[in-house]
Amino acid sequence: MSAQPMRLTPETYASLVEKYDTFLFDCDGVIWRGTDVVPGVQDVLAYLRSHGKQIVFVTNNASNSRRQYKAKFDKMGIAADPEEIFGSAYASVVYLKYDLKLPAHKKVYVIGMTGLEEELASEGIPYLGGTDPAHNVLPDADNAFDWKKIKDELDPDVGAVLCGFDLRINYGKLARAHCYLTSEHHQKEGIKFVITNDDSTFPQPVGLFPGSGSLSAPLRYSTKLTPTVVGKPNPPMLECILEKKHLDPSRTIMVGDRLDTDIQFGKNGGVSTLMVLTGVNKFEDIEKQGIVPDYVVDSLGDLAVLAEKQ
Repeated sequence: MSAQPMRLTPETYASLVEKYDTFLFDCDGVIWRGTDVVPGVQDVLAYLRSHGKQIVFVTNNASNSRRQYKAKFDKMGIAADPEEIFGSAYASVVYLKYDLKLPAHKKVYVIGMTGLEEELASEGIPYLGGTDPAHNVLPDADNAFDWKKIKDELDPDVGAVLCGFDLRINYGKLARAHCYLTSEHHQKEGIKFVITNDDSTFPQPVGLFPGSGSLSAPLRYSTKLTPTVVGKPNPPMLECILEKKHLDPSRTIMVGDRLDTDIQFGKNGGVSTLMVLTGVNKFEDIEKQGIVPDYVVDSLGDLAVLAEKQ
C-alpha cells in the first residue's frame, strides 16, 4: 500500500476542524454503538456547531424516515434537526424527484416500510404498495394466487419501483414490482428501478440478517435489470446531499467506521475522509481492503479535548 492515512493527534485536531465547513457523519459505529453513545461525541458535535460547522448525519438504513430518526437522536440525547438527517430512504426520494425528475403525476410502487412512505409523502410523490394491507396478504393455500388480477390491476401511472428494507416482503409485492418493470406500457413510459441501498446484510445485536440488497435481489434476477443504487457507497446519495445542502466538496469531510461503505462513499464523491476505529473496521483493514482514508482517529470522541480548551 503506497498511500498512508494521517493519524490524528491532539495537536492536529484543531487544524482538521478549521480545514472543513461540513462534516458528514455515519451513525452506527461513529456516533453510537448499538444503544450507547460513543463517549465524548455530544461534546464534539456541540463544539463543531459552536464554530459554525454544518453537520449532516448519513445512514444507509432505509426503514426509518427523518422524523423517526429524529426520535432516536432525541432518545440518545444527541441534538439533531430533521434537515440534518439523510437516510437512504430520504435520499432515494430526493433522487427520484430532483435527479430523475419523476413527473408529478407519476406514482411509485414501494417495497418498503412506513419510513420510506413518509419520505415520499414529504416530497408530494404518490405511491402504492408498501404497507397497504392489500399488498401484504399471503395466499391461504397452495396455488391460490390470482396471477391475472395482478396483471389487470397494474396502475398505468406508476413511473418507478422503489425497493428498501421491508419486514413484510412477500411474493405478491415482488410479483407486482416485476410486472411493473417488465410490462410493455411501463417500459415505453421509461419506468425507473431504484433501490435505497444494496447492503447484503442487516446487523442486529444477535447477528447478521438479510439486508435491503438481498430483498431486491429477486427482482434483479427476474427482470435482468440493473437498478440505480442510491445509498453508500454509491454516488447518488452524496450528489443529493451536495445539491440539497449546496456544499463545497473541497470543504466537506465524511466520517465513518466502514471502509467499503463510508470511506469509499467519500472517495467516490470527491470529499475528504476520516475513519474512526470504534466500529466495524480496524486500522489493519486499510491495507487488507486497499481503501485508504485521508485521516484516522481512534474515536470521534477524542476530539472532545477541543471543547475542554474553550
